[in-house]
Formats: sequence, C-alpha cells, structure tokens
Amino acid sequence: MRALHTTQGVGNDVYAFFIKGGDIVRVADISRIGRDATDTLKGFQRPEIREHVKGIVEYLSRGEVLFPNAIILALSPDVKFAASRGSRPTGDARVSESGTLTLPIYDEGQRVAWIVDGQQRSIALSQVKHRDLAVPVIGFVSDKLSVQREQFILVNKAKPLPTRLINELLPETDAIALPRDLVARKVPAELVNLLNQDPASPFHRLVRRASDRVASDAVITDTALVSVVKNSMSNPLGALAPFKSIGRDGNGDVEGMYRILTTYWSAVKTVFPDSWGKDPKHSRLMHSAGLLAMGLLMDAIYARLAPDADMEAVRHEIQKVAPACRWTKGTWETLGLAWNEIQNTPQHVKKLQDALVRAYAVSNYPRK
Repeated sequence: MRALHTTQGVGNDVYAFFIKGGDIVRVADISRIGRDATDTLKGFQRPEIREHVKGIVEYLSRGEVLFPNAIILALSPDVKFAASRGSRPTGDARVSESGTLTLPIYDEGQRVAWIVDGQQRSIALSQVKHRDLAVPVIGFVSDKLSVQREQFILVNKAKPLPTRLINELLPETDAIALPRDLVARKVPAELVNLLNQDPASPFHRLVRRASDRVASDAVITDTALVSVVKNSMSNPLGALAPFKSIGRDGNGDVEGMYRILTTYWSAVKTVFPDSWGKDPKHSRLMHSAGLLAMGLLMDAIYARLAPDADMEAVRHEIQKVAPACRWTKGTWETLGLAWNEIQNTPQHVKKLQDALVRAYAVSNYPRK
C-alpha cells in the first residue's frame, strides 16, 4: 500500500498508511499477556472485551460511518519500503517521504506485525460484513517485545475521558453517529444541560460542569442528576418513561420530560427551601445520595399523579414525606444515621430511597 515514511529516535523507521479494516488481522497478531511453563511473562495485550467489540461492530454496521481512529502496529524488519521516485515539491518540509510499503502475509502466530493499540477495533473490523473500510495505521519497526510493551504502556496510560466531560459533550453530539451506550446517555445529559441553563429551572447555575474554570455557585455534580434522569427513563414505572418513545427524532419527548423535571424539582425546592442550593456538606438534599433518593420518590409520586399535574399538586405529595426528612440536621429515625453520615454509596443510597418511598407509602395508606 502507499505509505509515508519517517524516522524517530535513533533511526527508528515509522510508517503512516491506510489499510482495509478486515486486513489488519491478516497481517498482525495480537500478543496476549500470559506466562509460560517457566513463569516467564509473554505478550502484553489484555483479553478481548467482548462487549466493547460488540459495540464497535454495531457502530461499524450502520453503513457509511466515520472511523478515523488510528491503529498502532509494531512491524517486523521483514516489511519492505520502496521510496517513490521523482523530485519533491517546492517547499517540502522534508519530514517524510512517500513510497510503497509491502507487508508479507504469514500464518497466525508468525505474522509480520503486532497490534500495540487498537486490538478491540481490529477484531471488530474483522467481524463486520463490509470489511473494506480504509482505516489509518501508524507502524513502527521493532521486533523487540520490550519496545512493544513500552509503547503499549505509553499509549494506554492516559485515563479514559471523564464521565462528566462526556456528559457535557453529548448534548452537542449527533446521536446518529454514537454507539448505543452513549445514545442512552444523550437525552439525560441534554436535559441536565437545559436544567442548568434555564433561568426558570430550580437547578439554574447549580450544576457543576467539566468546562467550569472559575468558582461558581454550582453545588450539584452533573453525574448525579444525569443518573436521576436516566434511572427514571429506564424504569418502566418511572415518571419519564412514558415520554421515552414519543418524538419525531427518536430521542423521545424531551419537552415533556423537561416539564416533569422542572415541575417536580421546583416543588422540592418550595418544600425544603432551607436545604436547597447549599453545598452538600451542609445539605444532603444537594448530595448525590439525596438527589438519587428524591429521584426515585419522583417516580412514586407520578405513579399517582397525571403527567400534567401542576406544581401545587406535586408539592402536596412531597409534603407528605417532609416530616421524615433530615437534610441539614437531626437523625433519620428509620435509618439510624445522622444527616451528615449519609454517603454516596450503593448501600446508603438504597436505604435512603427505601426510607423516602416507605414514608410516602405510609402517608397514603396509614395503618389503622
């Protein structure tokens, strides 16, 4: 294939080229990490992540997709490069030369290249129906396992994108081009974005975003609020679930969901005015655990109310659990925990959710 050649370090050959996605596993092996009978470490690649591969296959199977992510290969000295003849164009920076790169095809386990970065993508590219998608490859020549491991560690040592950064970017991203798991997060992220930006929202400027660079009045983590929305949408009995399948663009009735959220949380704000808008250190209502618990209560309340119920009707329902709440002082009697002992752990969140839903149920069906 046509390629560009340059050198890095002390005469290390590096090539940039395009190859059909389905051909990567024909020329490159995956060097799995493991130990032999003498306990000597072999390879460096982690095991295949099937769900990750499945997600990439689903994305690639959509047809005309954009897939510019480069695969990084370690190449054996057996590869051959022939530089193109002819004069260079005027002004050429002379950092690379074009030519033809030849990769021999050998049997598995003896191939001319090893995948340093992109094994999940390479496996997925070999499994899709249309495997002729041209994908970029950067290859460096080295058959030394130590060098390959070094590059593998350097490429993968960077942390994955923070969840909060993804949540903030999703509303500005085309859902059609997203994998299924990110599509499911797009609408919740979009709703949280609206809640933070709308001056009429009870959450106006209270949500901390990844892009925040200066001090602000924001006290709520966007991940907690996104989880509240996502949980309600995915729960068949959730307040937002009926709106999920309505809408022309396939994203559901976002306006209907937003109306529910602003009505409910505005009512929460009026019932607990002294606990609203404070730092979670001073109010557990603004804490992730409190938001998740009140989110489940929202689902329980809207199981009794019509979706278009006004704020006064919702406020009346929330008022039923107010006597049991200890957001800023006191002890939760049913939990045996002081207000500031509530933490964002699965156990505490579940206990707090149960306490609120139970208090609501008892208020509606008191014991005789």
